Amino acid sequence: MARRRKQKNPSFEESIPLIDNEIEKRKGRWTLHSLSWLDFEDVSQIIKLHIFKKWHLYNSSQPLAPWLNRIITNQIKNIIRNNYGNYSKPCSRCAAAEAEDKCLVYGKQDNGCPLVAKWEKTKKVAHDVKIAVPLENHLFEVKSQSYVEDNFFSNAQKLHKRMKQVLKPLEWKVYEALYIKNLTEEETAKLVGYKTSEKDRKPGYKQIKNIQKSIICKVKKILQDNEIDIL
Repeated sequence: MARRRKQKNPSFEESIPLIDNEIEKRKGRWTLHSLSWLDFEDVSQIIKLHIFKKWHLYNSSQPLAPWLNRIITNQIKNIIRNNYGNYSKPCSRCAAAEAEDKCLVYGKQDNGCPLVAKWEKTKKVAHDVKIAVPLENHLFEVKSQSYVEDNFFSNAQKLHKRMKQVLKPLEWKVYEALYIKNLTEEETAKLVGYKTSEKDRKPGYKQIKNIQKSIICKVKKILQDNEIDIL
């Protein structure tokens, strides 16, 4: 009796259309939408890479789709666990947890429960870093950031006004170009009329550098002498 030939495994490359289709069919299993930096397209690439690494384990005597299904399903679970489950509040896995942050044992899902108290000390920071949290929980930080930005603009205006008083006309022209209009050194050199005859040398390179040094020295002196009221 002739021996039955072993069926040759399909290559990973020629199976990509089927792999993509099987991954897409299980898109509904991805429920972790609070990670702004990790969407299902990223998850798909992670799963495809994992399948590629496991491809040598596939037995061609078995249907490919069910084998892919097991890997895809397990990988989605693993990614959710690694990015959320390992850091999530223990209440999310507790049988005593009820809706609206209530608890059958302690009444409320807070640090009155020793498991929640331990989570707050060890994993809450990592959870908040990985998971987007409501803006209302961080109003102080948002207001502080706005306050800092407003102060920066106000302080900059005060410094500009004072520098215009103490700088020489040419220095002020360079200061205004570099630090208010945000021009490049080359653009500033052309603005003040500097030219160069040296090959591969930008116009006014040395002159602009020297003027910058003079400006910086005067700025430092003004700040050290508290000549402007910094908020």
